[in-house]
Amino acid sequence: MATLDAGIAREAAFDLLKAHNQDAFHIEHGETVEQTMRYFAREFDAENEGFWGIVGLLHDLDWEEHDDDPENHTVYAADLIAAAGGSPELIRAIQTHNSDFNPSLPEPELQMEKVLFATEELTGLIGAAVVMRPSKSVMDFNVKSLKKKFKDKRFAAGVNRDVIRRGADMLGWELDELFERTIAAMQSFAPDRDTFVAAE
Repeated sequence: MATLDAGIAREAAFDLLKAHNQDAFHIEHGETVEQTMRYFAREFDAENEGFWGIVGLLHDLDWEEHDDDPENHTVYAADLIAAAGGSPELIRAIQTHNSDFNPSLPEPELQMEKVLFATEELTGLIGAAVVMRPSKSVMDFNVKSLKKKFKDKRFAAGVNRDVIRRGADMLGWELDELFERTIAAMQSFAPDRDTFVAAE
């Protein structure tokens, strides 16, 4: 596979995230998706693990400042990322995850983009479910528990279940497989981030 250049180092990307996000929940979400993406990169595109990670870290860069304009989510981020030296490939990859909401944005084509589309909302659902558990840890979380929360539309109502289903379809995976793989991804970095806090 071709080598992908983010145009921005991880440390600079994290500084950019913090510059535009004050809520610790949003920063943690970026880090969670970053590590989830790195996990899948090691399976599908190890050469570009760093790129996959930065895509995950910055995917919601503009959400906190522009959550009142969801259609243009990632459009605002494009200018911020470009100004920081981010590459067109990085911007494109990030924008694909909002293509369901804004048809003018590019649709996921690369495996990396499909994984972001499928897992970004799902990591949020898993995190919300884990908070409700006595352990508050993803290490004892399983697919059966996730399926119950997924079916309960009142739970974490802001999580778009249709996006998750569509993401699984893009990847050619059954929902259960997506659930199992994403839980495993989050468990893989659990020693550093195995407990979650509820959004305020």
